[in-house]
Amino acid sequence: MGSEFVLAIMFASLVGLLLTGVPLAFTLGSLAFLFTMTLWGEAALTVTVLNLYDTMHSESLLAIPLYVMMASVLQRSGVIESLYNAMELWSRRLPGGLAVGTIAICTIIAAMTGIVGAAVAAMGLLALPSMLKRGYQPELAIGTICAGGTLGILIPPSVITIVYAVTAQASIGQMFIAGVVPGLLLASLYIGYIVLRSALNPQVAPRPPEDETITWAMRIAALKSLVLPMFIILGVLGTIYNGVATPTEAAAVGVALAFVSAAIERRLGWQLFQGVALDVVKVTTMILWITIGARAFVAIFTGTGGADFLLGFIEHLDANRWVVLAVMLAILFFLGMFLDEIGIILLCVPVFLPVIDFLHFDRLWFGILFLVSAQMAYISPPFGYTLFYMKGVLPPGIGMGTVYRAIIPFMALQALGILICAAFPELVLWLPHSMIK
Repeated sequence: MGSEFVLAIMFASLVGLLLTGVPLAFTLGSLAFLFTMTLWGEAALTVTVLNLYDTMHSESLLAIPLYVMMASVLQRSGVIESLYNAMELWSRRLPGGLAVGTIAICTIIAAMTGIVGAAVAAMGLLALPSMLKRGYQPELAIGTICAGGTLGILIPPSVITIVYAVTAQASIGQMFIAGVVPGLLLASLYIGYIVLRSALNPQVAPRPPEDETITWAMRIAALKSLVLPMFIILGVLGTIYNGVATPTEAAAVGVALAFVSAAIERRLGWQLFQGVALDVVKVTTMILWITIGARAFVAIFTGTGGADFLLGFIEHLDANRWVVLAVMLAILFFLGMFLDEIGIILLCVPVFLPVIDFLHFDRLWFGILFLVSAQMAYISPPFGYTLFYMKGVLPPGIGMGTVYRAIIPFMALQALGILICAAFPELVLWLPHSMIK
């Protein structure tokens, strides 16, 4: 049986099972088991188990439950709520001020937690009712929250970045640093779009009435809510960038600071501990089960000559290397319509990286392009995770059709962000290279 035929059956089976609604982890794991037994017999399962044990033994994976815990504590402790109230006071007079403030808060949340769900859930509960009450167009309000929430994929510390770095056997610290400028670039594109659209059409984002008196004393007093977030950001990212701690150790620092913040906000209690423990178990087990299934599936793909077949195909393909890169990114976008970003990373990175090496592209630069594509996957219909996070907090009368329309301009902005990062690689590489020096 030729390797091409085996690969065709493998991916046809993968797509078929996914379309039936079988969870990704069980789809990958069951197919890996079935093909291992069929191709090599029972003895080959020992190799699979040893490979999985080596993956689960990675110290870098310890950072995932720690960052999830930090995000959950901050979400439940009132820190994010206080932060949004302060930003609302400062941004209200700008065109689209509440939406601009929401993007700014999402950026700060991303730098504190690295979890997309934390920003989307918090802003969906806090910012969405506030914007709708002020007469904001629902599409603008919803799109702002969905797009702003995905900044947690790029801006460190990011759990998705950790999964990518572990899978690609890259430096987590270098990936963190490389994501800073592209993350801020996307946030700037979102803010520029909101301000421009609100200035051209004030009806989509009405300014607050002039009779609402907000004094400078009130604004300055609200700035105290920035102290705890800045303390956490400096504690986590400062220890990484100064070489004091590894990303995993910095995650433990972040957890400690998050609990201190919860104590200061007087939210540290048994109910918080229960909720945090449940969040950590659910998210961590989901990621690790997908990791186990994907590792086993990719091992079969490699063992049957899939990587060699793909490289040979690329070598004999008479196409510009930029065209090949564009096709790879288009594949990521297509997969994002059906798979979560963890599954995409674990399935595609081992396959794509040899091609990137063959085409002489920088691995670190490609990693950021990959992660921006994952951001698009997070808000791409029909199954973008952020869309369903948002669905859970939508008020009555607003359906998923509105959500789908809301994210279209922001997906275009993310595509523009990819093009900018691809055209100007130094935007991605300048900061990590300067940190090395």
